[in-house]
Amino acid sequence: MMRSVLCLALAAGASAFAPSLPMSTARATKSISGMKMQNSDSVPFLPRPAALDGKMVGDVGFDPLGFTTKYDIKWLREAELKHGRVCMLAATGLLVQDVYQFPGTVATFGDAKVTALHNAAVSQGAMQQLLVWLGFLELFG
Repeated sequence: MMRSVLCLALAAGASAFAPSLPMSTARATKSISGMKMQNSDSVPFLPRPAALDGKMVGDVGFDPLGFTTKYDIKWLREAELKHGRVCMLAATGLLVQDVYQFPGTVATFGDAKVTALHNAAVSQGAMQQLLVWLGFLELFG
């Protein structure tokens, strides 16, 4: 019994590396008042947004909330990159504050680690200042 289960598991794992059939390039179209409209590849029941025409890398027409109709697509991509970089810095900072003690933090916050340090900064008002000034930079920067 164990051998057959193992053989089936190996066969299932090997099938993940088998070549797949080529995807068809034809897209579904709907007739709306005499005009042909393309559907999104990622969400087939929604129309493909006009700004997402497949020219950018990784573009499969995914915009279910319609942000590309309200904002410039280049601005949205720039904001996504900026926020991703800020998150990477935040994750690095989360790890560094447990390993290294910066000068002045022990006198101000004690020997607190990750969550305790956050709670101490909130109670002192340091996090509110960060929220105000970083929000200002985000809006006007």
